[in-house]
Amino acid sequence: MDTALTLTTDMKLVLGLVGFTMAMFVFERIRADVVALVVLVLLGLTGLVAPEELFGGFSGNAVMSIIATMILGAGLDRTGALNRLAGWLLRRANGIEQRLLLLTSAVAGLNSSFMQNPSVMALYLPVASRLSSRTGLPLSRFLLPLAVAIVMGGALTMVGNSPLILLNDLMVSANANLPSGAATLEPLHMFTPLPIGLGLLGAGLLYFYFFGDKRLAQDDVDAGVTPARTQSYFAQAYGIEGDVYELHVSADSPLVGMSLGEAEALRNAPLLLALKTGNEERLAPPADARIWVGSVLGAMGPKQQVADFAQNNFLRLSTRLRTFGDLFNPSRAGIAEAVVPPTSNYIGKTQAELQLRKQFGISLLAVNRDKQVHRENVRQLPLRSGDMLVLHGIWQDLAQASEGKDFVVVTDYPKGEQRPHKFKIAMGIFAITMLLALSTRIPVSIALMTGVAGMLIAGVLHIDEAYAAINWKTVFLMACLIPLGWAMDSSGAAAWIAGHTIERLPEDLPVWVIEVAIGVLTTIFSLVISHVGATIVMVPMAINLALAAGGNPTAFALIVALSASNNFMTASNPVMSMITGPAGYQPRDLWRIGGPLALVYLLIVVIAVNLMF
Repeated sequence: MDTALTLTTDMKLVLGLVGFTMAMFVFERIRADVVALVVLVLLGLTGLVAPEELFGGFSGNAVMSIIATMILGAGLDRTGALNRLAGWLLRRANGIEQRLLLLTSAVAGLNSSFMQNPSVMALYLPVASRLSSRTGLPLSRFLLPLAVAIVMGGALTMVGNSPLILLNDLMVSANANLPSGAATLEPLHMFTPLPIGLGLLGAGLLYFYFFGDKRLAQDDVDAGVTPARTQSYFAQAYGIEGDVYELHVSADSPLVGMSLGEAEALRNAPLLLALKTGNEERLAPPADARIWVGSVLGAMGPKQQVADFAQNNFLRLSTRLRTFGDLFNPSRAGIAEAVVPPTSNYIGKTQAELQLRKQFGISLLAVNRDKQVHRENVRQLPLRSGDMLVLHGIWQDLAQASEGKDFVVVTDYPKGEQRPHKFKIAMGIFAITMLLALSTRIPVSIALMTGVAGMLIAGVLHIDEAYAAINWKTVFLMACLIPLGWAMDSSGAAAWIAGHTIERLPEDLPVWVIEVAIGVLTTIFSLVISHVGATIVMVPMAINLALAAGGNPTAFALIVALSASNNFMTASNPVMSMITGPAGYQPRDLWRIGGPLALVYLLIVVIAVNLMF
């Protein structure tokens, strides 16, 4: 490689955009997908990427594959596969704790080989919750091993996680800028990383079996957060206790003419969960709903608190639910917990802005953040990624609200329409999809979309459900950043960095040392700019480093794609951010248990890649 490349204006612009992207991702002042869109526009305005290629990321195989995996996962979920799975795991475990933890993690890891990691975690949160409530094991004993297995299982196939899905497109685009005489980079087949994934998944399971599980058992991270679905749990964890009472509003009541929000703001007011005015009764009424003479309020709290509130406001208290008996039937409504994922549109917004009661008919009762429960002024609390929300509403309304993917319900509750009679059809379609993906003649994206079409035609999913299954934030983030990787390669910026790096390294340095350094640098980048951003920036650089050092470009690129997911220590990994709230993990817990695991991960990747290539 020519190490005497001159730093051109285009190189400076590309490196400046990379620095801008990293800074924006670190400070999080602007949403990641918006930052990616700004970068895409700047690439077009500066001419770094040709106009006819600028939006090529949206139609690329990588983006189509991600969309397809999201829809396929939703189809399998609709058939009730998880209900069958939870029962099977309990039967196979035979009451042995370690066997249950090992089986659950192993099956989740295998599932993540064909679904996006956050989607698998979202599907397994209710499973873990159900297993926890049935066995009495703390949820913190389940979730970290589960998350690690899901991340490591993503390395089993080329569609298991976003970096691997991106890899082939980045390698193909790099061929246009290879120096003369260099061998063309061939796309990797569907199960190329399978031996590496098996090694990683096995190492993760053994790590928790012999070491990590004992560390979790010694921690007290589960205190007060085990989601047994009982009133005592919510009373202990959130201070939400008492029963539901009916309060009838008299003509003398000062509440007459008030909005529900104003009544809730009164001192020592109980939780007001239902309202009947005239012939209309509803659970989770909006804050601007008015209280009139003859209205009936459904209030929840300790009996003395509700009685005092009724006496102070001239309300008639009834302990029998004559009006709201059907609404508060546990089979129809109840309290549930949900975690806010990093892709949620709710982040930074308050309950007052979201208007959950008006939009979906669900009430936000409390927010659990970093082991601190917020109940006072919860309507004005801006939400963050990883927050645990305590919601009350009708189960169907909760299911409808959760379809937007802005929160993931942890509680096992009666969900919307399930199609268990389509289970065999869905599994058959999925099996055919995987067989097609094995073929070297059919691109993976086409094979996966064939499965999507099959599920839609067979009625496993409706088209609107397929649209709802797609996480558009992830799609835009990836599609908008892909051209940045192209610009890194075509401008010569990646080659310039690689050439000057090699010049400063000692002569006769073993190639595997450079591979380890590439893996460490990619891992650090993934902590800062996400696994997608780290892959897009580092793959062109790794390919050029391999050419300069006399290594295998495919091996270097694969190490980058695998190392981009090597993040078990921070919430910048979407999977880890989804478990911190439900299990009550603190940053020190993740670093103490995930740090050694990250080193094991890197060593396995480098050794396995060198054995394969």
